[in-house]
Amino acid sequence: MIDVILKKGKEKAVMQRHPWLFSGAIDKVKGKPANGDVVRLLSTEGKFMAYGFYNAQSRVALRLLEWNEDIAIDGDWFRKKVAVAVSSRSELLADGSTNTCRLIFSEADYLPGLIVDKYADYLSLQILTSGIENNKAVIIDELQKLMQPKGIFDKSDASSREHEGLGASDGGVLAGSHPPEIVEVKENNVVYGINIAEGQKSGFYCDQRDNRHLVAAHTKDKKVLDCFCYTGGFTLNSLKNGAASVTSVDSSALAIDTLKQNIALNGLDAAKHTAIQSDVNKQLRKFKEEGETFDLIVLDPPKYAPSRSALVRASRAYKDLNRIAMLLLNKGGLLATYSCSGAMDIDNFKQVLAWAALDAGKEVQFITQFCQPEDHPVRASFPEGEYLKGLLCRVL
Repeated sequence: MIDVILKKGKEKAVMQRHPWLFSGAIDKVKGKPANGDVVRLLSTEGKFMAYGFYNAQSRVALRLLEWNEDIAIDGDWFRKKVAVAVSSRSELLADGSTNTCRLIFSEADYLPGLIVDKYADYLSLQILTSGIENNKAVIIDELQKLMQPKGIFDKSDASSREHEGLGASDGGVLAGSHPPEIVEVKENNVVYGINIAEGQKSGFYCDQRDNRHLVAAHTKDKKVLDCFCYTGGFTLNSLKNGAASVTSVDSSALAIDTLKQNIALNGLDAAKHTAIQSDVNKQLRKFKEEGETFDLIVLDPPKYAPSRSALVRASRAYKDLNRIAMLLLNKGGLLATYSCSGAMDIDNFKQVLAWAALDAGKEVQFITQFCQPEDHPVRASFPEGEYLKGLLCRVL
């Protein structure tokens, strides 16, 4: 095994079991490991510190896996990590009200660059690091043994793979059969038809499961606006909980079509629903010009800040989006607003909302704080895994 020598003074993060080691912390590499090889990290004095995936092309040169020198990083090691991750989600799936969740969440489950989502009888898999790519066969085999899915489908993100020096994945079926055009899943007894092959990201955003349920509790007899609605998570829960009406806005024609089908799947009243395919920011301004108002607005935008360098620009975008929404709320109305940008922490997000309220001439109370659910755990040594945050605000 090739040794990688750490620069003096860079031991702290490694000893605290943070899984990332940037290239600038490396003193030298004794040999020429291939991208994705497991290497041994040593201190300047030659003391063992950890094993990790090496990648010369990534800014994260080492993704640390194991801090016990006596434990081999072999096929059994990967099988055990997969099994522990899957087992930890068993209670979530036990009562049958939910048959979709995230089974493996990358660094949080000690498998950096591996994301696996369960959609009823199918699994959607993303391989985003060279180390996981090298061990793909054993991981897929273990998933088949544990879950016995009808099929495992590749949804690896091309841009993330590019950072690792990986080419675009071939996509398609990795094991079993190709999923049908629409796979029906259940989340809190709400039914969703999802398109695994062509849908966004891994196929469905299961990270808002708890938050959809929490927001829906406030929607009875309310006029609701669901922005960036995708296939209708907040919309369906609101209608099921007795909302007077729901307007859903998304730029994707496929998402809007799927949302309409989901309303029918759940036997909900389509007469209470309006779907608009449009850019959300433009549509919010149009509502303002038309004098339209709502009792509850949901803002669940895409990632505005993919990195800390984009945080200033993203803060302006979040502020403007929330300012317009505040202006569309009836007095005392509720705003459920989210950020899935890891670089935007909850304190910064609260500050952005305070600025938005000031510009809108509104007073805002923070009522509830939202986070990601239990199948998206945050590892204590890797706080960067906490990416989803949100607030339920009363706008006065």
